Amino acid sequence: MWGRIGAVWGMGGVVVLLGTAVVRLSLIAVDAFRHPFDGWQWSLLIAHTAFMAHAEGYKGFQKSYAPRVVARAKHLMHEPTPLRLALAPLFCMGYFHTTRRRLLSTYLLTAAIVVLILIYHDLPQPWRGILDVGVVVGLTWGILSLVGFSAKAFGHGELDTSPELPTAHCTAEN
Repeated sequence: MWGRIGAVWGMGGVVVLLGTAVVRLSLIAVDAFRHPFDGWQWSLLIAHTAFMAHAEGYKGFQKSYAPRVVARAKHLMHEPTPLRLALAPLFCMGYFHTTRRRLLSTYLLTAAIVVLILIYHDLPQPWRGILDVGVVVGLTWGILSLVGFSAKAFGHGELDTSPELPTAHCTAEN
């Protein structure tokens, strides 16, 4: 029972985190359309949105992040520990008890996202909104990917993605 609760808490926490970002950024993105766009701005909107859909949505979320998060949630369901249960969203996202390579990737990606947020935050409208449209598209794709992979993995299907756990000789949560 605790494993199921942990898996739901982990997946739910990740979806809520992403969903909150989608809602916040959508408001900024919609506000951009109150400004008149010139040709360069329309071009940037289209190019950046297409880039983010492919890079963040398809390659980042659908092909890598979402299947791994779901695989880790499924692992949590079968092998819960008190720490993993308490911090289930962080466990599912790969912030601890994972391979060194994944740990490094997770923290570096988080740092890069924080830097981009700081840069985007100071951009004036409509530029910030134009860029946020692409981010919203990528994050929405990510949420849909998480839901789809969850339905597959927790339904009757199998998920052939590694949860990227540390090797057997590493027993401590890292």
